[in-house]
Amino acid sequence: MLVLFTLGMLWVGGRIDTALAGERTGHEGLPRITVHAGDTLWEIADALTQEGDAGRAVRRIMDLNGLAGSEVRPGTRLYLPEGLIR
Repeated sequence: MLVLFTLGMLWVGGRIDTALAGERTGHEGLPRITVHAGDTLWEIADALTQEGDAGRAVRRIMDLNGLAGSEVRPGTRLYLPEGLIR
């Protein structure tokens, strides 16, 4: 039973990893920026957005880059969603 459970978990893990790898390739061709000291995700989104709604732009950037929160560190490279840059 333990062997079957372990094999099942390995199979599921492999399927998840394959799905995530497919998502990563979707970033090709998207613009990227590097976060500098003192930058915040809100300031970045506000400076780049065409939408006029920085909150929506922040959420789009977070989703695209797999961020759990809006805190970013200097040196982090962020992908920007298509259509975000003015």
